[in-house]
Amino acid sequence: MPPSSWNRKAATPPSTAAPELDVISLGRRVRHLRKAAGMTLDDLSAAVGTAPSQLSLIENGKREPKLGLLQQLAAALNVGIDQLLGAEPPNRRAALEIELERYQRSPIYESLNLPKIRISSRLPMDVLESMVGLQHELERKLNEQIATPEEARRANGELRAMMRERNNYFPEYEAEAQKVLTSVGHTTGPLSQHVIADIAAHLGFSLHHVGDLPHSTRSVTDLKNHRIYLTQNQRTDHDPRSVLLQALGHYVLGHQTPKNYGDFLMQRVATNYFAAALMLPEKATVEFLQQAKQAKEIAVEDIRDAFAVSYETAAHRFTNLATEHLDIRTHFQKTHQSGIIYKAYENDGVTFPQDHTGAIEGQPSCKQWTSRVVFDVADKFRAYNQYTDTPAGTYWCTARTERSANGEFSLSVGVPYAHVKWFRGRDTTERSKSTCPDENCCKRPPAELASEWAGNAWPSARAHSHLLAAMPPGAFPGVDETEVYSFLQAHSGS
Repeated sequence: MPPSSWNRKAATPPSTAAPELDVISLGRRVRHLRKAAGMTLDDLSAAVGTAPSQLSLIENGKREPKLGLLQQLAAALNVGIDQLLGAEPPNRRAALEIELERYQRSPIYESLNLPKIRISSRLPMDVLESMVGLQHELERKLNEQIATPEEARRANGELRAMMRERNNYFPEYEAEAQKVLTSVGHTTGPLSQHVIADIAAHLGFSLHHVGDLPHSTRSVTDLKNHRIYLTQNQRTDHDPRSVLLQALGHYVLGHQTPKNYGDFLMQRVATNYFAAALMLPEKATVEFLQQAKQAKEIAVEDIRDAFAVSYETAAHRFTNLATEHLDIRTHFQKTHQSGIIYKAYENDGVTFPQDHTGAIEGQPSCKQWTSRVVFDVADKFRAYNQYTDTPAGTYWCTARTERSANGEFSLSVGVPYAHVKWFRGRDTTERSKSTCPDENCCKRPPAELASEWAGNAWPSARAHSHLLAAMPPGAFPGVDETEVYSFLQAHSGS
């Protein structure tokens, strides 16, 4: 992904280390100065006592000269060493040569398996212009395609595999969250809006609630004036505390513009984790869970109530800490009332439905699973618990349903039978059997229904037009860059 105007200006830490030498730019500058002085490679070789072949490697950006040789080259070319190491190319041709050389060394070009163009003074200027122009166009096309549904599924699959490998536990994010909590003196209990405001102030940000937040955003951070803009609208599916803490998370974790869709997803996971680690501090939450385990009374709704968070946040936080601190393997599902899985995580061997790419999100959950059965339960006040026999073993799950602007969802947390002894609700008599991915389990209609209606039914399908479109392009998919900058400009004087 080429440089974007989204790029965050990284702070320059004090350092006594010398800057990394740009050998490609240096080589083109040496060649330019040599030719401007009317010298051949042999002439320069005699002046500095280095073989012409070695000087040729330097001019082609394939060798980094030592400091002594740099000083000799500067003296022979009658320039200061600062001029020799200058950042700006000496002319337009040199700039094009440098850009083309860098491109030919990039992973994108390597992946094309094309022969490399020999860049020399004999290469016509119009060819240079054309090649660099083609490079820019190829990068633009690739950036438009980077967030296709196929790329999104692949990136999400890789991310889930990494989360499974780490048991969904990230000590680096826990440490950053603890630093912030320590700075404001918060240790346990619900994280109030007052304390969150203290956190923002400690990090140097002022908070501004506005009525014209860009429609494609949940928050906008002004890094120039250290302001965070949030919506005044209270009707939202997102906890306003979580939205603010996620915005602060991007800053605390030092995020830069995402390089690709996988990087974008990883940043989302990181800020979600950071926000949850603030609202449910690791030490206090682990102590709470360990006491519940000792009493054999672990319940997601108790975590929710103790820290005043949503059931979904409590369920996610449980998956962060269960394996690392309680030695319990688990899985999580967020399933739409239509049966489609929106979010999923597992490290307990449960067999989620998936397509040929390994994608789980977007797949229909088995109708026999707790995540589907809970929609038909009349009692919505208490959690619904169920044992399900599957080809991978027997699992116990607890689930609740919640409504949002996008419909009703079930949120379920499950564990293998060996771990159910630690949970409230283990005494349930509800039991089901799933043979998925066998299509006879719930994908194919029963034989008697099929014989009665096959060939006599013609449904009008609900069209999902978004399935036909590529995902919105850009570093932050779906965010209108002009809209955000115009918003910031309009509020910069307020």
